[in-house]
Amino acid sequence: MADNDIEHLIQLLAKLPGLGPRSARRAVLHLLKHRETLLAPLSKSLDEAAENIITCAICGNLDTHDPCVTCRDPKRVDTVICVVEDVADLWALERTPAFRGRFHVLGGTLSALDGVGPEDLNIPALLKRARAESVTEVIIATNATVDGQTTAHYIADRLADCGVRISGLAHGVPVGGELDYLDEGTLSAALQARHDF
Repeated sequence: MADNDIEHLIQLLAKLPGLGPRSARRAVLHLLKHRETLLAPLSKSLDEAAENIITCAICGNLDTHDPCVTCRDPKRVDTVICVVEDVADLWALERTPAFRGRFHVLGGTLSALDGVGPEDLNIPALLKRARAESVTEVIIATNATVDGQTTAHYIADRLADCGVRISGLAHGVPVGGELDYLDEGTLSAALQARHDF
């Protein structure tokens, strides 16, 4: 591996989320020191992933099969669809056993600044799925950002005539959170979403 190959590898790794040039350089050195046990298997795994992983035509999840493992799961509830921005959000919700319904990945959020409109997202497929007879609720689980909330309101408006319950995630104080460390927006959301004891 020539110097330019090493630099190219560093530049590629530095494009990954959470890795800057210094972290990428350390990662490359670690990979090169462990060529047989780490670099070769990682290279093979990346090749296989690039070859075999596809997007589920139903929900937008990533898997080696279409439909994906969550869409094929017969134990899931067909009456509830949880709408998320990205596959990472789907995976985050899958880590908790609290939701056993179906998912729908939008592929991003509406953003006038970035030129992302409704036609750029997986919204038409969501509307079609939400109009299915078995669906009774759509949970809009977009992030609590300006773009996420704009997207949530747009979807809620488009679903208004579907005859399904439209809900969103609660926002507020996280479990184990201390009020003194929370920002004003989180505290305001927590006060608005308060509940009876």
